[in-house]
Amino acid sequence: MKLLLFLLLTLCAVAADKPTEIKGGNGIVLPVPPPTEAKPVTETIHGVTLTDPYRWLEDGKSPETRAWIAEQTRYTDEYLSQVKIRPEIIDELSKLERVESYSIPEERGSMYFFKKRLADENQGSIYLRRSLTGQDERLIDATKLSADQNTSIQINDISKDGTLLVYGVRSGGADEESVHILEIDKTDAAKNRELPDSLPTARYSGIQLSPDEQGLYYARFDPTGTLVFYHKFRSPASADQLIFGKSINGETLGPMELIGSEITENERYLIISVIHGVPPKRVDIYVKDLRQPDSPIRPIIHGIDNRFTPVNYGDDLYVLTDYQAPNYKVVKVSLADPQPDHWTGIIPESTDVISGISIVGGKLFATGLHNVVSETRIFSLDGHQTGRIEYPTLGAATELYGREDSSEGFYSFESFIIPPTIYRYDVSTGKTEIFAKPTVPFDSDQYEVNQVNYKSKDGTYIPMFISSKKGLKRDGSTPTLMWAYGGFLVDMNPTWNPEFAWWMAHGGYYAQPNLRGGGEFGEKWHQAGMFEKKQNVFDDFFGAAQYLFDHKYTSPERLAIRGRSNGGLLMGAAMTQHPEMFGAIWCGYPLLDMIRFQNFLVGKWWTAEYGSSDDPTQFQYLFKYSPYHNVKPGMRFPAIMFNTGDSDTRVDPLHARKMTALVQADNASDRPILLHYQTISGHSSGVSITQAINDTADELSFLWNEVTGTK
Repeated sequence: MKLLLFLLLTLCAVAADKPTEIKGGNGIVLPVPPPTEAKPVTETIHGVTLTDPYRWLEDGKSPETRAWIAEQTRYTDEYLSQVKIRPEIIDELSKLERVESYSIPEERGSMYFFKKRLADENQGSIYLRRSLTGQDERLIDATKLSADQNTSIQINDISKDGTLLVYGVRSGGADEESVHILEIDKTDAAKNRELPDSLPTARYSGIQLSPDEQGLYYARFDPTGTLVFYHKFRSPASADQLIFGKSINGETLGPMELIGSEITENERYLIISVIHGVPPKRVDIYVKDLRQPDSPIRPIIHGIDNRFTPVNYGDDLYVLTDYQAPNYKVVKVSLADPQPDHWTGIIPESTDVISGISIVGGKLFATGLHNVVSETRIFSLDGHQTGRIEYPTLGAATELYGREDSSEGFYSFESFIIPPTIYRYDVSTGKTEIFAKPTVPFDSDQYEVNQVNYKSKDGTYIPMFISSKKGLKRDGSTPTLMWAYGGFLVDMNPTWNPEFAWWMAHGGYYAQPNLRGGGEFGEKWHQAGMFEKKQNVFDDFFGAAQYLFDHKYTSPERLAIRGRSNGGLLMGAAMTQHPEMFGAIWCGYPLLDMIRFQNFLVGKWWTAEYGSSDDPTQFQYLFKYSPYHNVKPGMRFPAIMFNTGDSDTRVDPLHARKMTALVQADNASDRPILLHYQTISGHSSGVSITQAINDTADELSFLWNEVTGTK
């Protein structure tokens, strides 16, 4: 009887803790979230019994799930309709986003190909400039490809003489694309014509014209593994010839091996890279001599558990690698004699990471990071440094793109407070000039970027950028936005983002820590945040927040955080491990169920970073931090917006659906828990500018409203 009474009192106490209404920032009031039916599925994994109450939400196409999404969308719209600043955000974001923008040009046959989006357009189109100072001629008008203008295009390849353009068409934010070919008349644009050849919608890479321009080589990602094909023009895609895949050198290649193909600039070789895992723990390089049609595909680098990125010059490969060099080095490999003990050192490893190389105008350009700031050094092909490209300030630069026999190259430079500008670099003189610069209504001179260092939980020093208007007060009350990633060797550079610019323009701080798991300091930095060491990434993030509190930048209730994909997993860890540290969380396209992620879409790729619950040892640490499995009844969550969409063909939207239902059910605070779900949005870029502005405005409206207003 006493036990029964105790249980009844406990249940009443829990029920009393549940809010009866939801209170957002600045006076927003909502009913409690729409209830989600629990349909428990219980299973035992490696001796641990787990119950999943929302397994049914994994089926994104079922009528029940679609009805649930519709109800959640109505609930989120009810919140957003009450955010008074949202119209202002849309207006100001539109001014920052709706500017003329260019991609880095590619020179072919003394002509320049690039993407350009006019200020009033929703998509970038493909253009041709017949000389460096010539008029821009639109080749493919992306704005006419779909009624909702959520169809985008990209340049895949251009023939050496500039008469054939291979381009891809992508719907919304999906990874998949269809492939098309435009024949270009060198003197009369009216004579340009679409060729009948095309490739159906799929996940492709390395789409390139054959040297004789009679077909395409391409890699296609299939459920059983990546395959490399040759498509002969005027023949059906179903008849394409399989060039590479399935097995090589006695090894069976499956879904964990991603394969890329590339034809060298001199058109002598087809280079095939076999990437084992994402990120790769090993990269194998194979070569086929295209001058001899019947030549075999030969292994050049094989069976070494390191990463290799080749650039061809003549009959050699210049290879960027972390082989015996965690911060990367460059070696020269002879295709005639590729044995490792015959490799020639070109650029040795140093304390600074090399992230990319290119050969332009007979010189070797190595772009990397010095304390997370871009630097590009210039070398002769035998490895003597001859100079460097000078950048205007602390920021992020791309590699130099150009042709090995050309005297010009192009790169882009940007910073948190400087929009991307494309430069033309003269290899012979070292001079730079602006090729394209957007006119953005943002006065960079009013802002500043600082870099600080703080200690993580284990004593490791972590760098962090902090940007704001000059002279901004530090009294702990300033709304602050923090974004981070921490994984997959991804560098978090100081790059431009209109969302962050808006935040700073409205008097907030923007912070970006460089967590372990990224590639900012080489492979050792990456390894310190993967597999069983993933908790280091989360601790680095919590340390960044604590630094902001200790140094009076902001306070927990004023701190908004955001992350997407692997960064969405970081947000999941933040809300389940330290919900008290944050005022609002935007969790985009996230991985959250770390026990089942490998079973959906391309999740198996990421077992090379996280491990897999199929392994008993890896299950233990995954289960320990898996956000979906660490939501407990009675937790008091901050305001949270989960974001995903049907067109995410990379991270399955089931993660956001299930986590939304679970957090809503178990939340003991009265803060809003929302799901922002778009049927056309996905992991990749490609939605219209109108759609992108509206989606970003929804995110900013939520985050700003929740950390600036009284609750």
